[in-house]
Amino acid sequence: MIADVDWTGLTGDLDAYGSALTGPILTAAECQKISALYDEPARFRTTVDMARHRFGSGQYRYFTHDLPDLVRELREAFYPRLLPIARDWAAKLGKPAPWPDSLHEWLRLCHEAGQSKSAQILLRYGPGDWNALHRDVFGDMLFPLQVVVGLDAPGADFTGGEFLMTEQRPRAQSRGHSITLPQGHGLVFTTRDRPVATKRGWSNAPMRHGVSTVHSGRRHTLGLVFHDAA
Repeated sequence: MIADVDWTGLTGDLDAYGSALTGPILTAAECQKISALYDEPARFRTTVDMARHRFGSGQYRYFTHDLPDLVRELREAFYPRLLPIARDWAAKLGKPAPWPDSLHEWLRLCHEAGQSKSAQILLRYGPGDWNALHRDVFGDMLFPLQVVVGLDAPGADFTGGEFLMTEQRPRAQSRGHSITLPQGHGLVFTTRDRPVATKRGWSNAPMRHGVSTVHSGRRHTLGLVFHDAA
């Protein structure tokens, strides 16, 4: 379903806001299949208690490199679609664009640089859980875009839990966005910052993301990151 995404419209939204919804990319059954993996600890390299680390409240798990087929296929399908956007942003900001055409080759470069841990995430939130505003930067080898996929239906499986983004605008107060992530839809967003046009040319707009408090039910999301962790 990645091929069915309106990539022209999505690119425009990313350029304007630093985030963009894909439309449906997974069926409800596929979402349930992925969220059920949370209860299979052997599939994950580590579990993080967010409250313990003062990241918020809730829990997430990093997959091992032996990714489930559906997760691996999604990641591999997104990379070549996001690559032209990443390269365009780098050009606007006068930054290097070290990303090769192949995701496999890019991950090899990450591993050679000491970033060899899987960064694919399955997150679980219950009532009262939330995620503090942050950026997913795991080392110097960084891909500037990532994807979160909603695995439960807002309003039916859970309430609250909106995806949040803040943008630190050049010489201005910050701007915030609140996004409801439908089941089976992806949200592409910037890992760290995005280029914004100013009178002086292109500037960095640092951005952070998080999740508002879940009021009821259970919320699962899948995080696809296109660089590995140190």
